[in-house]
Amino acid sequence: MIAIIQGNLDHIQDSTALITPNNSGLSYQVLLPTFTASRISNDINKPIKLHTYYYLESQGQGSTMYPRLVGFLNTNDLHFYELFTTCKGIGNRKALKSMAISCGQIANAIQDRDAKLLQSLPEIGKRTAETIIATLHGKVDRYIAPDQPTPNATSDNNTHQNIVKSDITNETIEILTQLGEPRLIATQLVEKALQNSRNKPKSTQSLIEMVYAIKDKN
Repeated sequence: MIAIIQGNLDHIQDSTALITPNNSGLSYQVLLPTFTASRISNDINKPIKLHTYYYLESQGQGSTMYPRLVGFLNTNDLHFYELFTTCKGIGNRKALKSMAISCGQIANAIQDRDAKLLQSLPEIGKRTAETIIATLHGKVDRYIAPDQPTPNATSDNNTHQNIVKSDITNETIEILTQLGEPRLIATQLVEKALQNSRNKPKSTQSLIEMVYAIKDKN
């Protein structure tokens, strides 16, 4: 069982990373949740440490099995993924694609019964969103993090490092959607703004300004 892979991040394409451990002569293909791939996209040719989940993927009506590695920046994300895939209709690949925002945001949506946010995730329809809430509501408390910027997305500890929606972030997301941003994009922009800031926003207006500063840079 491969529990951790550590080495140079050579390449990322379609949420799949190529990692070469130091002086190993081997490179490993590691699948990533969508939000994780986005977070480390600027870390090409830098050292990285990922906690891994191993599974066998069937192809050709189950006649051929391929080993797969999934990588996570911390153990909390890994454990959330394991819980997420216990939902009916959420397989390994679907879970990875649908995790376009942090585990903390998804956990918060489940706990708040926010079906609209869950439906905005890739490959998650209305029925699947309802199934996720019915299956996991009350089971995700440990994945909901304090509302604060992430100091280091790659550090490993038992405290979840993602952003949870406070009243300010909730209001900001609602305003952005009213201004025409898709709910998923609005959530991603708010999360990115909080991660890039050293100081916690004191008002909805200040968070909106942070979001548009990021949009202007892009």
